[in-house]
Amino acid sequence: MSARSLDLKIYAFLIAVGIIGPLLVPSITSQMAVMWLMVLMAVTWDMTGGQMGYNSLGNITFFGLGMYASAVVQIGLVYDVMEYTASFGAIKVDFTVSQYWTGLVLGIGAGGAVATVFALVVGPFMLGLRGPYFAIGTLGLAVAVAELISGWRYVGGGSGISMPIFPGEAGTGSIVFYVMFFVLAIVCHMVIRAVYRTRFGLAINAIRDDEDKAEAMGIHTTRYKVMAWAISAFFMGMAGAIFGNMSGFIEPLEVAFPTATFGIFMVAMALLGGKGTLWGPVLGAILFHIVKEVTWTELLGWQWVALGAIIILNIVYFQQGILGWAQDRWPALFGVTVDEKMSRTGQAEAAE
Repeated sequence: MSARSLDLKIYAFLIAVGIIGPLLVPSITSQMAVMWLMVLMAVTWDMTGGQMGYNSLGNITFFGLGMYASAVVQIGLVYDVMEYTASFGAIKVDFTVSQYWTGLVLGIGAGGAVATVFALVVGPFMLGLRGPYFAIGTLGLAVAVAELISGWRYVGGGSGISMPIFPGEAGTGSIVFYVMFFVLAIVCHMVIRAVYRTRFGLAINAIRDDEDKAEAMGIHTTRYKVMAWAISAFFMGMAGAIFGNMSGFIEPLEVAFPTATFGIFMVAMALLGGKGTLWGPVLGAILFHIVKEVTWTELLGWQWVALGAIIILNIVYFQQGILGWAQDRWPALFGVTVDEKMSRTGQAEAAE
């Protein structure tokens, strides 16, 4: 079976699950929407962390910026944002159906655009760092942006900002936002899959393997690194815009820039499934989310212990992730062939 044929079958399976899931279990539609958000987060993080070797702890920055950009656009089309966010409500809020949907569409687009522009501006500076310095630098960036916004009165500061209320009947909002996350996650993975199969994919893999040699070969490493970060930022910004509307309320530290939760989850999910692989982040995100939801429901009070144990076991004993381990154990299933003669020669050399 060719890799392309296998990918198409996996896409067909995921689409079938995405369509049937809410019909079979409508009571957990919101949880399934968050599952697709987790898939998107893991896939976008893996573009820089797995495929390019730049482990970011601050991709949540794009998520929060997209959320606030969407809020400003949606509200600003109808009301003065400063009055809207004033304490105790300076104005009576009433969005028509047309105003809501127009603002939502434009807000999602603005979320992706603002996050992308931010990545293009700060990327050349942040991506000049390497290894742990880049990881800590991106974490500091996320914390700094969150603190700046929490002190910005125009968008409500630390008090947060209420989003326009979904105009449909009760329960329909969760279905609409589920479909948005589902479609965005599938489209994001398809786009990234197509990108990996171009010269761009080869370039970021070369950066991961040896950046200095890649530069010596004539690869403009900074350009490729910034492009990869910008692609991740674009999808993360749109995801933040949708999540802000689904939540109904934006607060800077816990909702828009949740570094201690979503910011860490996206790294853990990619590692669990197998970073640097096409489907590993998807598998890791789905499994991680299921475990998270089950422990939150059945082991309340122990949920963080359970998730922490998964992360520790993964990092200490299972660093290649599920797909990485499976590929090492059954290479033929993944289209990897091993020359027996070369294998015996390598084993003999290792024994010597």
